[in-house]
This record gives sequence, structure tokens and C-alpha cells, in this order.
Amino acid sequence: MSLFAEATKKAASARFKQPQLDAEGQEIEVDIREDEEQNVKLRESIDLLLAAGYFRARIKGLTPFDKIVGGMTWCLQASNFDVDVDLLFQENSTIGQKIALTEKIVAVLPRMKCPHRLEPHQIQGLDFIHIYPVIQWLVKLAIATKEEMGDYIRTFSESQFNKEHATPEDEEFNSRKEKAVGSLDQVKSTYKPQRRYRKPTSMDVQTADEEVLVHTTLLEYGRRYGAGSSLKSEKEGSLEAKRKAVAASRGGGADDDARADEERRIKALMKGMAEAEGDEMFVSSAAVGSIVGLQSAEIQQMASEYATKHADLVAGKKGDKVMGAQAHKRMVAALQKQIAAQQKRCQEAKEKHDVLYEQYAAAQSKLEEVEAYGSKIAEEMAKLNALETEENRDVLQQLRSLVAMNESLKKQEQQFKAHCKEEMARLEETVARLRSGELEGDGEDQERLAAIRQAYEADKERLQKIKALLARKNREIALLQRKIDEVPSRTELAQYQRRFIELYNQVAATLTETKQFYTLYNTLEDQKAFMEKEAGILNTIHDKFDIAMSTEKNKELFLQQVQQILDGVKEDREQLEKRCLNEKSERDRLNGIFLELVEKQRAYYKTVRDFQEECRKNEVLLAKLKAKGAAP
Repeated sequence: MSLFAEATKKAASARFKQPQLDAEGQEIEVDIREDEEQNVKLRESIDLLLAAGYFRARIKGLTPFDKIVGGMTWCLQASNFDVDVDLLFQENSTIGQKIALTEKIVAVLPRMKCPHRLEPHQIQGLDFIHIYPVIQWLVKLAIATKEEMGDYIRTFSESQFNKEHATPEDEEFNSRKEKAVGSLDQVKSTYKPQRRYRKPTSMDVQTADEEVLVHTTLLEYGRRYGAGSSLKSEKEGSLEAKRKAVAASRGGGADDDARADEERRIKALMKGMAEAEGDEMFVSSAAVGSIVGLQSAEIQQMASEYATKHADLVAGKKGDKVMGAQAHKRMVAALQKQIAAQQKRCQEAKEKHDVLYEQYAAAQSKLEEVEAYGSKIAEEMAKLNALETEENRDVLQQLRSLVAMNESLKKQEQQFKAHCKEEMARLEETVARLRSGELEGDGEDQERLAAIRQAYEADKERLQKIKALLARKNREIALLQRKIDEVPSRTELAQYQRRFIELYNQVAATLTETKQFYTLYNTLEDQKAFMEKEAGILNTIHDKFDIAMSTEKNKELFLQQVQQILDGVKEDREQLEKRCLNEKSERDRLNGIFLELVEKQRAYYKTVRDFQEECRKNEVLLAKLKAKGAAP
């Protein structure tokens, strides 16, 4: 098989590398000039293809055309872009195949939105300066597509793996999950709200004061409301006691009185309350949320009013020293508020001054421009009056009237624009009021507007439903279209048949050529064996001839051996002739079978043609019968 491959390679190289000969039959030496820049671009293109993963570019036996075009075809296939073009690349193609392939590649590139232009002759002429940007763009596209598909495949493989298997971390998490959930439920059940006391049975909820009800409800769950602190831990109680001591040392007698009043009120409320037992000690978090959230704003407002009035009442009982200190503090606070208000007004006045100053500067610059323009107009008018003569007086008078008319038209245009702006503002305000429903009108307009809005909403909802139905129908149509496209048509089946026939013919031609090479190899091998055998016999005769001619006995023995050799050669000849006759008879038999098959093929084609003609006649007659049946 290696000899066959070597012979095929030599034949191909001999076919594509035939030397150019002159009129005398001598080979012509061609001066080949290489472009260094072209070689650099070729190497860079091959490096890009290797980096992208097209490793056939490393093969030294391939031509640059095969490397570049093969790499471009590979990049187009790797980019996963639907081009609907058959890009079949094969090495050592003919000129026609190369031209067709390059034209297909050039036609595909604009569909892929390639930013670089390329012509078929540039590919065939190996213009690597223009080919290199296209190769670079295709390689980037192929690498990006491979990365995207790699991420997609990796994600898909991970999802498939997670469906059937689990990692050690997941198993550990699942094993610890039940224990953690149980611990969390235990903590929730341990620290849920507990009812400590019950309301007095003698308290009437309907007639009792709202503030008393609030305090009683909070005391049921161990919470004290008002100036006193709630029930806290020992540590928090100690810290609160320290803060109270510091406040008392600073003269906070009012807080102590308020605290004492609060404690007396709490004790009075606690006298009628009993401790809760059993299930009454526990309450759900939803119930606590409803209790606390019930009229929370009103409760907070009442508490703040109570604290303010109580502080004012206590403040009236203080001494002169305390009253003087508080009056001083209130005076300082009032003065600070006044200072802050004046500073704010000053800042606003400063900002207003800056805005007015900018407007003044703009108006001043505009005034200067207007004055300069007016002086320029006065100068031009003076020049124009100086040019006035008896001949051009009428023309100048007409020019003045036209200028005055232009000025009046400009003024009218400005007035019209201002009127349009006012009208537009009015209409926009009217539209806004109509949209907000604030326009005052009679009942009929309101009813008509409501009916229009209702009809609009109904039509809008109907439009949404129609769009959803249309989208569903489009999806069904697309699904049916895909199913229809999956079934090959007659044209596609015929194209497949032609392709298979062409492939079969190509394979048959290759097989025939292979058989011819094998036959030639076997024939040459037999010739070589016979010639080696003949050379061996002649060498043996030549070596023994002198010895055999020395005596009469050796001579007779030598003649006998030569006669035996001659008889053996005759037997071999007869066997070969017999074999040749057998091969000829087998050839004649196969030729007869081939002629019979050809005759059958002709009969088959003739039968098919006759059958098609009869089918055509049958269709014509059926059409005529349908036409007669349809006629009245």
C-alpha cells in the first residue's frame, strides 16, 4: 500500500510540477522574485490559523493556497454561521475547483458582515497583504464562537451532571440541612413572645381609657411604656441605674418625679392583673405584630403630648435657678434659630443677587451689541444718503420701503410666535387638566370622557389579547414550518441522488485507478522475478561453463542440466500461456455478461421513458375528464 501511495504522490507531483520547455526541448529557468512583505503576511496568517486550532497549516507538503483556503474554510465552519453554501475544500484541487471555491468564500464574507473586502483573484494570486485582515477577522470570530459554545456545553454538562450526581459539598450540605432546620425551629419556639400577666376581669374594654388599655396590653407581655424603662436584663438595668444616678447628680429632679409617677401608675395597673398560666404565656408573632401595629401613630402622638405636658407641669414647680437656666437655654435656642433663618435669607439673597447680576451682565452686553449695531446702521445710512443722486433716488426710496416692510414682517413674525407659544401653553394646560380630570364642565362631557376612557381600556385589553393570540399562532406556524422543512422535497431528493451518483462515480473511478495501479505493480513484479531468475540462470551457466568443458563427462552432465533448465522454462511458458488463455476466456465471458446488462439497461431506460409518456397521457386524459365533468 505504501508503494501505491508513493506512486500516487509522484504522479500528482509530476502532473502539477511539469517543467517549462523551450523549442529545443530544454528546461527553461524561471527567475522567481519573492516579496518579503508577502512572506511576512503569509507567516502571520499561518500563525493565526495555528493559534485558532487549524493544525493542518503545519504540514510542509501543502501549498500556501491549500493552507490559506483550507484555514478560511475551517474558520467559516467553526464560526457556526448559516451561509447556505457548500464549502467543500479538498487539497490539490483543479483550477476550476479552486476558482469556484474562492468565489463561494468571497460571496459568503459580506453575509457574515466582514468589514474587509476581498476578491477571488486576490485569493488565487495569493495576495496575502489583503488576505491577512480577513484571516484575522475570521480567526477572532472562530475563537469567540468556540468560547461561547464551550461555555454553553460546559453549562449543559454541569446541569446534566447535577441531575444524576452530587458533589461532596452538596452531600455535606444536605446532611447538615435537616439538623440546622431543626435547631432553627427549636430557637424560634424557645424565644417566641410569652404572655406574663392577664388583664383584670373587672376591666371593661369598651368604656376604659385608650391610654390605660395600651399600657395594660404592653404590661401583659412584660413591657413598660412611658418615662420608665421596659423589662430588660440585669446588665441593661445596671447601666440604666448608672445613667439615672448621673442625671440625678446634675439636677434632674423632674425626671425623678416623672419616673416616680410612672412607677405608681404601673403598680396600680399591676394590682388587678394575674400571672398567665399554660398556653396563655405564649402568643404568635402575628398576634404581637397586630397588637403593636394597631393605631401605632395615635399611640405615639398621645405619648409625646403626655410627656410634653408633664414636663411643662414639672417645670412650673422648679426654683428660680432652674427656671433661669431653662429660660437662658430657650433664649439661646431662639437666637440660634433666628441666626440660622437670617443666614438662610442672606444665602438666598446672595443667590438671587448672583442671578440678577448675571442677567444684568447679559443685558449690558446685549445693549452694547445693539448700540454697536445701531451705530453701524447709522454709518451705513449716512453712506447711503451720501450716494443718493437724482438718478438712483427712486431706487433708494424703493429700497427703504422694502427694508421697512422687512422690519414690519419680522415684528409680525415675532408677535405671531409669541401668540403661538401662549396658545400652545394654554392648550397644553387644557390637555393636562383633561388628563387629570380637573377640567370643570357639565356632566355630559364628564360622562362622555369616562365612556371614551372605558372604550379605550377595552380596546387596549382586546389588542393585548389579539397580540398574544397572534404570537401563539406565529409560534405554531414556525413549529409547522420547521417540521415541513425537515421533510426533504423532490428537488432536494433529486439533488441528494445526483450527489450520491457523483460520489459513486468518483469512488468507482478511484477504485478503477487503484486496480490499474495494482495490476501494473503485479505485472512489473512478475517481470522483475522472471528477469532475476533469467539472470541467475545465465550467471550459473557462465560460472560452470569452463568447468563443464574440461572433461567429456562434465560436458554431458552440463548439457543434461541445461536441457532440464530449458524444459523447466518451457513448462513455465506453457503454464503462462494456459493462464493467459483462461484470463482471455474469463474476459470474454465477463464482456458477454456486460453486453447483456447494457442491453437490459437500454430496455429499462426505454421502458421508463414509455411509462413516463403513458403517465403524461393519463394525466392529460384525467384533466379532460374532470373538465367535462365540471361542465354543465
